[in-house]
Amino acid sequence: MKYVTIKDIANALGISKSTVSRALSSDTRNVSERTIRRVVEMAQKMRYKKNEMAVNLRSRRAKTIGIVVPEAVTTFYLQFTTAVQRILQPQGYRIILAISDEDFLTERLNFESFDNYRVDGILISSCHHRANLEFYKEYVRRCTPMVFFDRTVADLECSSVRSDDYHSAFFLVEHLIYQGYRRILHLAGPDYIRNTSERLRAYRDVLKKHGIDYCPELVVSAGIDEVDGAEAMNRVLDAGIRCDAVFCFTELQALGAKKVLQERAIHIPSEMAIACMSGTKLATLVHPAITAVEQPVEQMAKEAVRLLLSKIENPTAPSETVVLPANMVIRSSTEK
Repeated sequence: MKYVTIKDIANALGISKSTVSRALSSDTRNVSERTIRRVVEMAQKMRYKKNEMAVNLRSRRAKTIGIVVPEAVTTFYLQFTTAVQRILQPQGYRIILAISDEDFLTERLNFESFDNYRVDGILISSCHHRANLEFYKEYVRRCTPMVFFDRTVADLECSSVRSDDYHSAFFLVEHLIYQGYRRILHLAGPDYIRNTSERLRAYRDVLKKHGIDYCPELVVSAGIDEVDGAEAMNRVLDAGIRCDAVFCFTELQALGAKKVLQERAIHIPSEMAIACMSGTKLATLVHPAITAVEQPVEQMAKEAVRLLLSKIENPTAPSETVVLPANMVIRSSTEK
C-alpha cells in the first residue's frame, strides 16, 4: 500500500513541501487562508494521514504509555485502563497493556518490553512489592516517568495513587460489628502486597475499638483469587473454627468463600455474613449481592495520568502520593 505524503500534496498543488507542512500544522505563519483551504481540501481528497511515527521521532517521543496490571479477571483494571485511554487519546498518546499474572518475573519482562517500545512513561500496579523493589529503584534512578496505582510500594521515591485502604477496611469491619457480628473471620491477602498489612491493621484496630478480643485463629492467609478463598473457607470450616462473618481481602476471595458456604448450606447472612474489599460489578451478579468497598476508578485514573504527565514533562519533579477515599456499598450479604 502506498501512503500519500506531503510531497504528493505539494506536487498536486504545485507548491512547496514546507508550505504544505505548515498549512497542515499549527504553524501557519506566512500561509494564506486560501492556501490553507486548498491544502486541506487536497489532503482530504487524497486521503492523507499524518505520519505519527515520523512526528514522534522528530520530537524524540513515542507518545506511548505502558500499563502493567497484575490480573485481568476482575473489571477494576480493565475499567482503569479504559479510563486512562479515554483521558490520554485526545493528547495523542496510545497505551500498551501488559499483564503480570501475579508473577514478579513476568512483570520484569513487561518492563523490558516497554524499554524496547521506548514508552514515554509507565503506570503500574505492583504484583510483589518486595521482590521487584531493587528493579523499580533502577528505573527511578534512570528517571523513567513511572506512577504506581492501587498496589503501591513503600520505601520508593516514586509518585503513586491509591485508595485509603486503612479507613475503608476499618469502616467495613465496623459495619459488620454494627450488624451484630462478633466472630469476624479475616481472609487476609499475601504479605508481599502492601494492601494486606493496611487491611489487617484496620481489622485489629476496629476490634480493639469495640472491645472485641483479637483471635489469631480468625486471621487466615488466603491468597487473592476465588480458588484461594474457597480453599481457605473449607479449611476454616473443617477445623471447626467458630465465626459468624467473613471479611475478605478481595472480591474474588469472597466469591470463592461464598460458594463454599452455599455448598455447605450455610445461610448468608443470618448464619454467616460476607463482605470484601476491592469490589466491582461482580459483587452484584451473585445472590445475595456482596457488601463491598469499591475504589474510585475514574478518579484514580485521572490522578495517575496527571502524575505521569507531570513526570514526563519534568522527570526530576518531586514525587507525589495521592490517597483517595473509597466507597462502601452495603448489600444483602451483611444485612440480617
